Amino acid sequence: MHSLELFLLRTLGISVETGLRYAFVAGLAWLLGYVFFKRRWWHRKIVQREPLSADVRRELRYSLMTLLVFGAVGAATVALMKAGYTQMYWRIGKHGWGWFAASIVIAILVHDAWFYWTHRLMHHPRLFRWFHRGHHLSMNPTPWAAYAFDPLEAVVQALIFPIAITIMPMHPLAFVAFMVWQISFNVIGHTGYEIWPRWMMDSWLGKFMNTPTNHAMHHETFRGNYGLYFNLWDRLMGTNHAAYEERFREVTSRAKA
Repeated sequence: MHSLELFLLRTLGISVETGLRYAFVAGLAWLLGYVFFKRRWWHRKIVQREPLSADVRRELRYSLMTLLVFGAVGAATVALMKAGYTQMYWRIGKHGWGWFAASIVIAILVHDAWFYWTHRLMHHPRLFRWFHRGHHLSMNPTPWAAYAFDPLEAVVQALIFPIAITIMPMHPLAFVAFMVWQISFNVIGHTGYEIWPRWMMDSWLGKFMNTPTNHAMHHETFRGNYGLYFNLWDRLMGTNHAAYEERFREVTSRAKA
C-alpha cells in the first residue's frame, strides 16, 4: 500500500476510534445532564440558562474537525513509533507494573502543564483569533464543547500524544488509560454542571483539583482559570479568577427547586 494511502487510512481509523470514545463520554454526559436528570440537577447548572441549539450544532461541527486533526496527528505518531522515534513498549514486564502506573500519572501531570501554558499562550491577542476563538464561542458550554477547537488549536492539543510516548516509556494500555482520563475530565469540565460538594473548596482537594465552575468562568470571562485537571498552575501563577471560590460556593449552595 502506498504510504499516503496508509497514512489516510490510519487517520480515518484513529478519527473514528477517537470519535466513538468522544461520542460515548460526551453523549452520556449530555443525556444525564440535559435529558434524564435536567430538572433534578438544574440547581447545579453553573450558568442558569439552556444552551442554544445553534451553539450545540456549532460545537458538534468543530468537534468533527478536531477528530480529523486528532486522527492525522495520531497517524503521524504511529509512523514515528514504527520508525523507532518513540519509547512505546509492548511487554509490561519490561518496566514493571510500578512504572506502568507511574507513566499514567506522569502523562497526566505533563499534559496539565502543557495545557496550562499553551492555553494561556493562545489567549495572546495575536494568537487568539487563529487558535482559540472557536472554542470561546461557547459561553455556556455543553459536553460537546470539550473538543470544539479551531484546527490550529486541535493540533496543539493533539501534540500531547506524541510528546507523552516520546519523553518516557509508555505501554499502549497505559496510554489508553491516560486517554480515557483526559476525555472524561475534559467532558466533565464542559458539562456546565458542578459535580463537586460544597465542602471541597475548604479542603486540600479544593486547592488541588479543578472544577467545572472554574472552567465555566473561563468561558464567561475569557481570562484567568487556564488550568485543565489541577488548580496548581493557576494558584502558582496567580491566574485564578478573583471570584472563583465565591462562585463555587454559590453554585454548590443552591437549594433544589
